[in-house]
Amino acid sequence: MCNSDFCIAFYDTRVYDRDAFTEANKQFMYNIDFFDFHLDERTAYTAKGYKAVCAFVNDTLNAKVIGILKECGVEIIAMRCAGYNNVDLKAAEETGIKVVRVPAYSPHSVAEHAVALLMALTRHIPQAYMRTRTGNFTLNGLTGRDLCGLTAGILGTGKIGRIMAEILSGFGMKIVLYDPYPAKEWAEKAGFTYLPLDQFFKSVDVVSLHCPLTQDTKHIINENSLRLMKHDAVVINTGRGALIDTHALVHALKHQEIGGAALDVYEEESKYFFDDWSANVIRDDVLARLMTFPNVIITGHQAFLTTNALESIAETTLDNVKAFSAGKPLANEVKLS
Repeated sequence: MCNSDFCIAFYDTRVYDRDAFTEANKQFMYNIDFFDFHLDERTAYTAKGYKAVCAFVNDTLNAKVIGILKECGVEIIAMRCAGYNNVDLKAAEETGIKVVRVPAYSPHSVAEHAVALLMALTRHIPQAYMRTRTGNFTLNGLTGRDLCGLTAGILGTGKIGRIMAEILSGFGMKIVLYDPYPAKEWAEKAGFTYLPLDQFFKSVDVVSLHCPLTQDTKHIINENSLRLMKHDAVVINTGRGALIDTHALVHALKHQEIGGAALDVYEEESKYFFDDWSANVIRDDVLARLMTFPNVIITGHQAFLTTNALESIAETTLDNVKAFSAGKPLANEVKLS
């Protein structure tokens, strides 16, 4: 519990969070307490005495948690991320708690990680690395393919999706796009083409996901869309885990109906990601099965993790809190609609 005028409770923090926010806070001088545990129904009462809580993608902010936060005196929830699908906005509005986020930090960090995943997947870099570490310099099974000349599909053309499209275009890939709110002027200038969703899936060799998670986009990669795709097409996901129906993806991989997948996010990641499970049993059978496929790469939600992005996240988050504490308009407020 904090007894100062304006205190912030930070949940689910790691060393890199503490370092970035401690440095950024030198210009704000807030009283910050960092907690390494998740914010959820069991831990929400630890927010007593804090006017602000700072949460991340795998914290639970359902109606019950928000009710407890209100009871504890919390006035604002500052999400240190772009996504807010884990926040019950209706409950927040009803209790009068404001919700703010970081709409953009370093879109290059996420796009560049997506490119790194694509390159590693198509050129079998993890397998090659493990071989040479043991003195095995054979090349059998490591045959890749040129990206130049292939068709890349960018699903979601916000800032990150646009950067991804431009990078892959630089490789000589043909770029096709899908977004219900197309950026027509940008696409026309770049020479990229928007397609209807079914045609989009049929035409791509690579599909990279950069859309927000909504009711319309949940499981946008599903049994039907996977069936439409080429058997050697690959899926890259640095967006949200639930954009993919993971059971359908496992089925497609198992039956060689898709060429591979590289995932920085996973639908049920909250229990495992950001923690060390190397000496424990992973009881999530779907995640465990994904990890057995040689044509699957999984990273632990690290696409955002660059010094540039962390600095931007910290500054924007604390700016959001500063605006609230000063009674100014909240430029990055998230509302029910």
